Amino acid sequence: MILDKLANAGRYTCLHPLFEKAFAYLLQTDLAAAATGVHEIEGERLLAILSEATGLTEQEAKLEVHRKYIDIQYIVFGTDHMGWKDLAQCAAPNDPYQEERDAAFFPDKPMNWFDVPAGSFTIFYPDDAHAAMITTEKIRKVVLKIAVEG
Repeated sequence: MILDKLANAGRYTCLHPLFEKAFAYLLQTDLAAAATGVHEIEGERLLAILSEATGLTEQEAKLEVHRKYIDIQYIVFGTDHMGWKDLAQCAAPNDPYQEERDAAFFPDKPMNWFDVPAGSFTIFYPDDAHAAMITTEKIRKVVLKIAVEG
């Protein structure tokens, strides 16, 4: 798991063949004005999901993991309170992995909680169980889905 400011994105482009294109999208798109919904950047290999909503409480939070995609979650405005736990330390999923949604959900609670303010991003790999959208304020965010097999 990585947490940093978009201004430092160049540090991470070497980690995956599609990260440079993913960060370029964040830097070059008017994310405050872009339509919410799913936007294909590089077919199914790189997608941007823009959303604007209020979230859940920590008690309602569910840890999730993905197998096919790495998440880069960027906050446009507001602050997203997120949780994390190493997948190896999670109990068996209470909602098993389904390929069509690329997600499994766990009954565990996050080991760590942290705030992700506007202008910052997280990167969650398949071994990072994470809970996002834990906020009572309205936030706008972009979740970039990057195929593990770039």
